[in-house]
Amino acid sequence: MIRVGVREFTKNFSKYQNIDMVEIIDKKTDEVKGIFISPEAAEKVKDLLSKRKKEKIEGILKFAGIANGAFGDMDVQDIKRKKREKYYE
Repeated sequence: MIRVGVREFTKNFSKYQNIDMVEIIDKKTDEVKGIFISPEAAEKVKDLLSKRKKEKIEGILKFAGIANGAFGDMDVQDIKRKKREKYYE
């Protein structure tokens, strides 16, 4: 991945448009300020992020309602249906 300073990136933006990923850094502190992703790679990144977000939410929902006893005497299928209604619709 190419690393460029903020000033260099803004001055030569068109030079980096066809590169998949450019890491933008603060040259004084060597701190990463951001990442530029080309339009071609952007869709792949969006898909990956939405997939990871969905997996994280589903991992949390496994335990939702257990601590406060909201699902009392329900079986697994009823709990899953109730969670889908509450969080996905």
